[in-house]
Amino acid sequence: MALIGFFENPVFLSVISSLFVAQFVKTIIYLLRSRVKKPKETLSILIWRTGGMPSSHSSMVAALAASIAFVEGPDSSLFIITLVFALIIIRDALGVRRSSGIQARVLNWLGRQASEKLKIEYRPVKEVNGHSPLEVTVGALLGIIIAAAFWFL
Repeated sequence: MALIGFFENPVFLSVISSLFVAQFVKTIIYLLRSRVKKPKETLSILIWRTGGMPSSHSSMVAALAASIAFVEGPDSSLFIITLVFALIIIRDALGVRRSSGIQARVLNWLGRQASEKLKIEYRPVKEVNGHSPLEVTVGALLGIIIAAAFWFL
C-alpha cells in the first residue's frame, strides 16, 4: 500500500512528470535536429542522455522545490532545504558538468591529433554533457509549471 502513496503524492507526481516531459521534449528536439533516427539511439536519448534542451535535472529539482513550496509553504524549512538542493544541482549542470564536458572534448581532440601524428593509441575520455544557461532556465521553468499544474489542477 505504501507504493500507491507515491502515485497519489503531488510532489512525487510533479517531479517524475517533469523528468519524463523534459526527456520527451529533449528527444523530440534531438530528432528534429538530427538525421540519425535509429530506434536504439532514440531510446537512449529518451532514457539516458544528459545535456540538451531542456535540462531534465533542472526541471526535476525546480518541480521538487516548487511542489514543496505549494504543499509546505515558502517559509518552511523543508522548502529552504529543497531550494538549496535545487540551486546546487542547477549550478552543477551549468558549471562543473559543462566545463568538464568542454575540457573532455578538447582533450579528445588533442588525443586524436597526437595519435595520428605520433602513431600511438589513444582511448578517448567520456564527454559529459552539461547545459547552457538557456537549457537550464527552460528546464527550471518547465518544472515549476508542472508543479503548479499538479497543485492548481
